[in-house]
Amino acid sequence: EVQLVESGGGSVQPGGSLRLSCATSGFTFSNYAMSWVRQAPGKGLEWVSIIRETGTSTLYADSVKDRCAISRDDSKNSTYLQMNRLKLEDTAVYYCKVAIQAPGTVWSYDYWGQGTQVNVSS
Repeated sequence: EVQLVESGGGSVQPGGSLRLSCATSGFTFSNYAMSWVRQAPGKGLEWVSIIRETGTSTLYADSVKDRCAISRDDSKNSTYLQMNRLKLEDTAVYYCKVAIQAPGTVWSYDYWGQGTQVNVSS
């Protein structure tokens, strides 16, 4: 069974930092790209960042570029999102996500964690 469990959220003042973690199980972690997605109160889902399975390629949304760093530790089956210089608008539930191809098909299924809450307030 594929499982993703996020942690590391909390309350922080603007300008602060948080490191989110996503521990996974139930699939061969090193074979898959990992993503972070967030949902602010009353808004839709916003893609934040992705890291390739090799760990050598990363992408970021413009809203977090230069303030966040995604990483992974294949030995721990985990991915991380370091968030710096946090802003009020970073307040959201943060989810990690993996797309796994169904065996024998061209279709992929997105697996999500339960999310971790980040509150940025003064």
